[in-house]
Amino acid sequence: MSNTIVFTLTGPDRVGIVEDVTSVLLGLGANIETSRMERLGGEFAMLVLLALPAEKIADLDGALAHLTGGGYKVTTTPTDQGASAAYAGWLSYRVEVHGADHEGIIHDVAAGISQLGINIESMETGTSRAPVSGVTLFDMSALVLVPPGVADTDWITALDEAGQRANVDVEVTRQ
Repeated sequence: MSNTIVFTLTGPDRVGIVEDVTSVLLGLGANIETSRMERLGGEFAMLVLLALPAEKIADLDGALAHLTGGGYKVTTTPTDQGASAAYAGWLSYRVEVHGADHEGIIHDVAAGISQLGINIESMETGTSRAPVSGVTLFDMSALVLVPPGVADTDWITALDEAGQRANVDVEVTRQ
């Protein structure tokens, strides 16, 4: 029997950190089911959903101790596998946002959809420089789950209005 655990690690980026962490997890018999890993501003961050044999859970923190001793912040959080059932029947959409970067874009978009009970499943954001002007551009891609009772026209209109207030373009596609 395995348990699922959300494992996070943040700390200094270095060559071999992914190999080091995955070696420890593999040694415990863990399987990485889903992961996101990225260097952010010189720090390295891992967000991992792993399946771990129940008999190895007690060994997890000790096996990761060398990482915390090396300046990394590590968390391990058991998941409630039944929690995803709360979203059964919800409709999946991709929300793309593009525009000139400024403070508050993520908040404006998140507020626009959360007020209607829509859940953000995943989100990636980033900035880049416009080729000619050098203006900083913002991009966001989010997967959202919409409750079955919420009409498309209501939430998409609310999201468009949030985008207009934030002066960004918003595109919504059904997944």
